[in-house]
Amino acid sequence: MKQEIKNKALRRLKIIQGQLQGLEKMIDDEKYCIDIITQSSAVKQALSGVEDLVLENHLATHAKEQLKAGENKKLTAEILKVYKLSKKI
Repeated sequence: MKQEIKNKALRRLKIIQGQLQGLEKMIDDEKYCIDIITQSSAVKQALSGVEDLVLENHLATHAKEQLKAGENKKLTAEILKVYKLSKKI
């Protein structure tokens, strides 16, 4: 994994951990439901950002190498898999 992307992903995951702890506290403290949903949505968006970073890394490293090596079928299958996963959300 590219070091810059790894650092960004790890930083974002630490932020998400804090968000999850805050979300847990909100539920425990029985905060207003809409506020809880808003915070939950923020966590989902943050996780999506981590996924984007990992995909960026994959395309810049693994996919690039697969393309150079002529592994077009494998590359296409992986891209389609990621696309289908994104459609399920």
